[in-house]
Amino acid sequence: MATQYQNLSSYDANSVPNASDMRFGIVVSEWNDEITNALLQGAVDTLKKHGATDKNISIHSVPGAFELTFGAKLLAEHTKVDAVIGLGCIIRGETPHFDFISQGVTQGFVELNMRYDIPFIFGVLTNDTMQQSIDRAGGKHGNKGDEAAVTAIKMVDLVKKIND
Repeated sequence: MATQYQNLSSYDANSVPNASDMRFGIVVSEWNDEITNALLQGAVDTLKKHGATDKNISIHSVPGAFELTFGAKLLAEHTKVDAVIGLGCIIRGETPHFDFISQGVTQGFVELNMRYDIPFIFGVLTNDTMQQSIDRAGGKHGNKGDEAAVTAIKMVDLVKKIND
């Protein structure tokens, strides 16, 4: 969803399945915690809005965005979750570090989705400025955490439908 054309928090609530019997793991980066805490709050609030309970939401933090992939892998291998949501924020700086971290975590989530039979949802902001991140973590463009939670619910529902 391009935020220029659609708010990250805008969706048809009637199109979201009931999440009361779904289990979610959330891995959240501690780096840029002003942003990632807002993303986490958005994701948790949205999961609960659609029926998920505290008991069925497992939250774990990792130091930075690069570590999200390994944290998500651990959740898939050592907990009983139906989906894993990765939340992070990478802001471009003056060095190529942004490109390496963004590419690494993106590719990591692609590989997790290919390796495991549960969805791994990419809720990582990759912006040029802190203001752009604020705008997408509950600001004027909505909250990427909301979008990630809705995506997780819909993907778990898809898996359940196909496996039934």
